Amino acid sequence: MFRKALNWLSARMPRMPERHEMERNRWLAPIAHRFGRSELWRFTRRSVPRGVALGLFAGFIVPLGQIFLAAFLALPARANVPVAALITFVTNPFTLPFWLMVANRVGRIVLNLDPVTFGSAKAALEQGWWVEFGWWLQTAGVTAFGFVVLSIVTAALGYLISGWLWRFIVARRWGRRVRRAKSLHPAE
Repeated sequence: MFRKALNWLSARMPRMPERHEMERNRWLAPIAHRFGRSELWRFTRRSVPRGVALGLFAGFIVPLGQIFLAAFLALPARANVPVAALITFVTNPFTLPFWLMVANRVGRIVLNLDPVTFGSAKAALEQGWWVEFGWWLQTAGVTAFGFVVLSIVTAALGYLISGWLWRFIVARRWGRRVRRAKSLHPAE
C-alpha cells in the first residue's frame, strides 16, 4: 500500500528537466551549449557543495525564479545544476511563512532595531496614514535584509556541511571496501 501511494505521489511531482531537454528549450537556446557540458551534471566532491551553496543562496535571495537563478549561477561556478535547482525548494509556498518570520527576526537581531534607533523619523511616521505605511516599510525592509543575511549564511553553512558530509560518506564507503577486501583475502 505504501509503495502504491509513493508511486502515485511520484507520478504527480514535478521533475527536473534532463540535460537534453534543457538543450532543446527555445528560451535557453543562447546558452544551451553551456548547459550541455557534462561536468555540470556530475556528482563530484567539488560540484555538489557548490550546487548546495548556490541553491541556498538563490532560494533565499529571490522569491520567484529561484530555480533559474540557481541554474544560471551554477554555469560559471561549475556547480552541479540539478543539486542547485533542487536545493532552492527549501523555500516554497508551504515553508514561506516560517522563513518570513525567521528572516524578520534575523533582520531585527542583526540591525538591532528598537524605537530609539529611529528618532525623529519614527515620530513623523506616527502621524496620519503614514503609521501603517511606515510599519509595513519597516517590516518589509527588515525582512528583506534578514533574507540577505540568511542567503549568505545558509550558503556558507550549506557549502561546509555538504562538503563534510560528502567526505564522510566517501570515507565510510572506502572503509567498507577495505574491510570487505580484508575479509575476502586474509593476511598471510
